[in-house]
Amino acid sequence: MFVPADCDPPARFETERFVLVPLGVEHNERDHEAWMSSIDHIHTTPGFPDGRWPHEMTLEENKRDLARHAQHFAERKGFTYTVLVGDEVVGCVYIYPSDGEADADVRSWVRASHAELDVALYEAVKWWLADAWPFERVDYARR
Repeated sequence: MFVPADCDPPARFETERFVLVPLGVEHNERDHEAWMSSIDHIHTTPGFPDGRWPHEMTLEENKRDLARHAQHFAERKGFTYTVLVGDEVVGCVYIYPSDGEADADVRSWVRASHAELDVALYEAVKWWLADAWPFERVDYARR
């Protein structure tokens, strides 16, 4: 099991600059627009070096992907959060089991128009993982 049965994954994480909530199909149009407008920028983000994602997808393909992430969250297999500034989707955070020595593999991105939030998101999520999650070792590409 990825997280212990007595661990309740946080439903929200709020900072002065942004809010994280579980990603779901209700975010489809805003999420799709966010990453589609920032493909090249995301490819240069630490943790996304292989170029496999993002790649162009239709709105319907994205909706299926968001449903998959929501199902993983419900089944406690992995946890994906959307990053919001107001109602605008500006990024995502992915928390999944690690294939290596770590307890969790974490990745995050922000859209190109909010690139200045990347380090702040990284620092806040690092703190949040240590404070609110049961992981001892996390693999999260440094900024």
